[in-house]
Amino acid sequence: MEARFVLSFLCMTLIYVESNTGPLEDVILDKYSVPSICPRKVEPGDYVRYHYNGTFTDGKKFDSSHDRGAPFSGQVGHGRLITGVDRGIQAMCVNERRKITVPPHLAYGSQGAGDVVPPDTTLVFDVVMLDIWNKGDKVQTRTLHKPKDCKRTVQSSDFLRYHYNGTLLDGTPFDSSYNRKQTYNTYVGEGWLIKGMEEGLLGMCVGETRNVIIPPFLGYGAEGYGTEIPSQASLMFDVLLVDLHNPKDDISIENQVVPESCSRKSVVGDYIRYHYNGTFLDGTSFDSSYQRNSTYNTYIGMGYVIAGMDKALQGVCMGEQRRITMPPHMGYGESGAGKDIPGSAVLVFDIHVIDFHNPKDLVDIQITHKPEECNLTSSGDDLIHYHYNCSLMDGTLLFSSMDYENPQEAVLGADKVIDGLDEGLRGMCVGEKRVLIIPPHLGHGENGASGVPGSAVLHFELELVEIQKGVPEGYLFVWMEESPKELFQALDMNKDKEVPLEEFSEFIKIQVAEGNGRLRPGQDPDAIIKDMFKNQDRNKDGKITVEELKLKVDEDAEKALHEEL
Repeated sequence: MEARFVLSFLCMTLIYVESNTGPLEDVILDKYSVPSICPRKVEPGDYVRYHYNGTFTDGKKFDSSHDRGAPFSGQVGHGRLITGVDRGIQAMCVNERRKITVPPHLAYGSQGAGDVVPPDTTLVFDVVMLDIWNKGDKVQTRTLHKPKDCKRTVQSSDFLRYHYNGTLLDGTPFDSSYNRKQTYNTYVGEGWLIKGMEEGLLGMCVGETRNVIIPPFLGYGAEGYGTEIPSQASLMFDVLLVDLHNPKDDISIENQVVPESCSRKSVVGDYIRYHYNGTFLDGTSFDSSYQRNSTYNTYIGMGYVIAGMDKALQGVCMGEQRRITMPPHMGYGESGAGKDIPGSAVLVFDIHVIDFHNPKDLVDIQITHKPEECNLTSSGDDLIHYHYNCSLMDGTLLFSSMDYENPQEAVLGADKVIDGLDEGLRGMCVGEKRVLIIPPHLGHGENGASGVPGSAVLHFELELVEIQKGVPEGYLFVWMEESPKELFQALDMNKDKEVPLEEFSEFIKIQVAEGNGRLRPGQDPDAIIKDMFKNQDRNKDGKITVEELKLKVDEDAEKALHEEL
């Protein structure tokens, strides 16, 4: 269209003509494409952006916004457009297409427009409406989806991560975070966003989807933005809020399930084993210990894990479950972690504490039943028989003596059981029952064992069935009373001055039967006696003489001899 200074002159002239020559022809409208949805129509006072092709009635083109590559912008009803077009575009919808035929007196009249439009020429404008707005407009928000659970909404000074598709009002896309495969991250209320977006994001919940329409004066205004957003363009955003936090946020803990029995809570310096599911605020999973079928194991309060987890794991009970929500400054910060955790992400962990211990922990022994009469208790070197159930602290059963025909047996102090169990089995009466809590350094350690995870705290239920008192390490037999002063004479039962194996064996068995001595328990008595005999039969001739017994004494083994025999 030609210079706008012509328009005001034409308007006044046309008024004069209309008042003196009688009725004149009005514009002719051909509404050949009308959208099914039309939330708003052009009214006087509105600002509009539209593309057009201007032709004469014979189809010859005289002007085109398409050819210039820029739509026309102007205000309706204020004489800033030629009268016929001003009338013709009223009540149009965005994306509506009209062919407006404008008679000369509503166009450039008898004067024409320079060399472009001859006098008294009827003009045809093929118009597509792109945008409608008014200075009285506000940001329009429409919720497309809102989650049922909305504990917190966006407030000024929050930091957000959101996805969006941005289009002009006619649907022309200009930007999308989805195409970049990363959220847009920003503060709200700090001037980092256009004013309309600042307003449109307030009050949103995580997981909410909103349609936000922003008038140009709350967007990029007359300047537009680059080649994507033209001057005076209304903007439309479909926004999905992924998460939000405030720099002042601390971790939050909820959905706690605490066991009824909690004799101890975790403290700084403890070593803990726990399972977890890690998600973002929108529920998207990024990691899970369950998928690896292995707990996460770490020290507490020593900087081995992110600050939020370090803090959240303090003060928990074994078996406790809790949900931890941590802001990024207590998680992986602005940088994120690899491909899985983006920068500035709020993290949610659902954790289940399996067990924890301290490297200084001792065996925790709880007596659950003790017989009224308890004259004999277990000690080092004893052979004991006992029943047991061995579990993890979450109740997972690992081993049980009930799976076998006979009770378990062990010689205390012989390194046949883990140290914590050896300790917990001492001082028990027959019929006594105990519960042991054994830390891993007194159990199977960091590496674990077949069926036992590394660094696992073990829970034992014990019942002592039998005690066979033992002999010290390195001995096969000990006297319960003083040994005979004349030992050889006592051994030489038939007084023939030599002691064969049969006579030696008979003597020892008599001592055991009468309670005068005790053989090492848990082994074949005949084999033990035979080993004892070999130790005394110096010349290996099958009999012990007084000289051999004296030789043993001469070798400074008298104490061992008398105690062992």
